[in-house]
Amino acid sequence: MVEIIVAAGRLEKAEDPPAAASPPSINGNDNCRAALASPASLEGGSTGGARLMGVDWDEHAEREESRYADGVARVPSDADARQRQLVRIAMAATGAGLARLMQGRRAEAAGWLARSAERYRESFPGAPPGSWGRLIGAVKARVLAGDWDGARADAEWALEQRPAEADSPIGRYAGVLALVVLGRAEEAAALADGLRREPEEAFPRPVAEALAALAAGDAAGYGEAAGRVLASFEERDDYLEDIPVADTVVVLEALAERRGLAAGLSSPLLPDA
Repeated sequence: MVEIIVAAGRLEKAEDPPAAASPPSINGNDNCRAALASPASLEGGSTGGARLMGVDWDEHAEREESRYADGVARVPSDADARQRQLVRIAMAATGAGLARLMQGRRAEAAGWLARSAERYRESFPGAPPGSWGRLIGAVKARVLAGDWDGARADAEWALEQRPAEADSPIGRYAGVLALVVLGRAEEAAALADGLRREPEEAFPRPVAEALAALAAGDAAGYGEAAGRVLASFEERDDYLEDIPVADTVVVLEALAERRGLAAGLSSPLLPDA
């Protein structure tokens, strides 16, 4: 199982509607998702480091920056086409931000991630019902940027969309993420507990367990779950926007650090501390 993939250079192509059986995204778009951890992916040693030797982060960043500029220059006027294009633009900005983050160019990364959050929010009013990935994308982008004022503002906005009441576990994940950002631990814990009971094919259990442990202040439980999320990234071949970064782990560790629970994880898929 792989995480959402959007091929570089395809900003102009409209997204196909999701197939009925396709699981949803947990990373900011609305038409695909893959588990961040599966039992098979946790067996055996990591191969992520070997695959990442010689990554050209400038090449990744410049590609995504070009895609962003190209997309912004061609935002259509049709409402449905516009909201789809804004999501693609947001994902390109995320890719650029992640690449710059891995280079340690944090100010540049923050600028791109802010653009990503803004485009996700801009896309939401015209989005189809249940487009919860856009809430997740906006909040995650702010956390990745280290913009905690922005993260709190986007978390409040996300909760105004009432994702915690969604039938979809992805909607409830958006709610948990927002509640954790806002420090509303009791509410986050209750919602995360429901995610832990979802079938693995509906929502990745290690992510649910990491969020539940964060809400409960359980350092040991958080460290074990976050390690499993990281292991799943290290065993895969495909990444969000083709950028080899364990972005969900970066977000989890940033949230954990603010609570004194960080696991201090290290990997070629994570930026240097």
